[in-house]
Amino acid sequence: MRWTTQGHILITGATQRVGLHCVEQLLEAGERVVITYRTEKPVVASLRELGVICLQADFSNPASIQMLVARLHRDVGPLRAIVHNASCWPVDNVPGVDLNTILDEVLAVHVRAPYLLNMQCEDLLRRGAQGWSDIVHLTDYVVEKGSVNHIAYAASKAALANMTLSFARRFAPQIKVNTLAPSLLMFNPEDDAAYRSKTLDKSVLGIEPGPGVVFDALSYLFDNSYMTGRELKLDGGRHIR
Repeated sequence: MRWTTQGHILITGATQRVGLHCVEQLLEAGERVVITYRTEKPVVASLRELGVICLQADFSNPASIQMLVARLHRDVGPLRAIVHNASCWPVDNVPGVDLNTILDEVLAVHVRAPYLLNMQCEDLLRRGAQGWSDIVHLTDYVVEKGSVNHIAYAASKAALANMTLSFARRFAPQIKVNTLAPSLLMFNPEDDAAYRSKTLDKSVLGIEPGPGVVFDALSYLFDNSYMTGRELKLDGGRHIR
């Protein structure tokens, strides 16, 4: 990897699963990392001990996002990259569910927060670049196909994917903006055998790849000087199943 600079790498929502794995790998590579988290938990204290700057933020609250932006300018400084990993995954086909709440939540986390952070941290990204800096939006395979159980979620991730195009044009050439669109990466401990088998059968590769494939893709994007406004699909070949 040849992308170490004086700037920090910001990963939102990075206290578990894919985000946490990427933080750990970046630390091993000698990078300086900043994360956001919503709820205090033991892993946050552990990351602080490793030198990670951990900033609390509630992406459902616009005022909290503004406080985060202020702290990034005051306490962090130049950014080498922003990785928009924070996400929520509500089900919207449950009888009696508050649909307005679901829609507000997914739009706040997947659209408003990335939009505001990109717009208001442009100066930090320009100051943190040596040649270029990066913004990476993590979306989802469902943007391509839709989802009958997560309609609001899929729509909000599609909006995030579309912002890649606009920001790539706005920030070129110094800031590259790209999308990673994964499908299944990791099962949850409570997922039963039937669900696991059914899900694995949706792709031609038929594996649970783990979070490492996302870090590999991030490394590729960070290194590549000639890719912006594009999407990398990490889906095991679902489109040809």
